[in-house]
Amino acid sequence: MKRSKYSSFNELPLMLTVQDVADVLGIGLAHAYEVAHRQDFPTITLGSRIIVPRDKFMAWIDEQAAQKTEIF
Repeated sequence: MKRSKYSSFNELPLMLTVQDVADVLGIGLAHAYEVAHRQDFPTITLGSRIIVPRDKFMAWIDEQAAQKTEIF
């Protein structure tokens, strides 16, 4: 697993790139693009750029963790 260049969510920019998402999640860029194309992942497309609002990204992470917890 890759180590994130961020040590807290407060360091994240308001709008993340797919590379930022990869860094935070500790995954490769190709996998981050797969995540970014999921229907439930919060993205905004501007031309060919994909950006992710920080607050929506954090909420998505919380939702993923809650779903995992609900299974057990």
